[in-house]
Amino acid sequence: MLKRLLAVVLVVISLSLQGCVTPTGGLKPYIDSFDGYKFLYPNGWLPVSVTDGPDVVFHDIIEQTENVSVVINPVTGNKTLADLGSPGEVGYQLGKSAIAPPDSGRKAELVNAEARTVGDKLYYLLEYAVKVGDRERHNLASVAVSRGKLYTFNASTPEDRWAKVQPLLEKSVKSFLVD
Repeated sequence: MLKRLLAVVLVVISLSLQGCVTPTGGLKPYIDSFDGYKFLYPNGWLPVSVTDGPDVVFHDIIEQTENVSVVINPVTGNKTLADLGSPGEVGYQLGKSAIAPPDSGRKAELVNAEARTVGDKLYYLLEYAVKVGDRERHNLASVAVSRGKLYTFNASTPEDRWAKVQPLLEKSVKSFLVD
């Protein structure tokens, strides 16, 4: 009888613990209801105070160059993301203007560009190999247009950490949503 009771208790505990595991494990939500976007970022990362540039930045407390950020820019007219170009065209332009602008000392190669639709919104998912001097980095971005603005969510990490953090950063980038 005692063995049976113990077995039932163990089953209940194991089922309870499985309920704690989520597909977004290791990520925390960030919501900006004023600017109309939200995303998930890795646990243990801290917000960075920024006065000029990105709307928000979070970085790892240990590897501080590992970060996620959101940049918001106006879009002229009532252009949609598709009006701005294909995923490859937008990715190429973003690489030249934001990831590796002229005179930045950075070089960016667009590795992958794809479109995806969530609800009624179109998103471009972009992947870059970035060279900064003799260091290499890996960048992922999600781009969307809403409210007459271009929203760019960027996740960046040193190349030597890419294999370890890739699944987490991919989940974070794919979690980016605009209203």
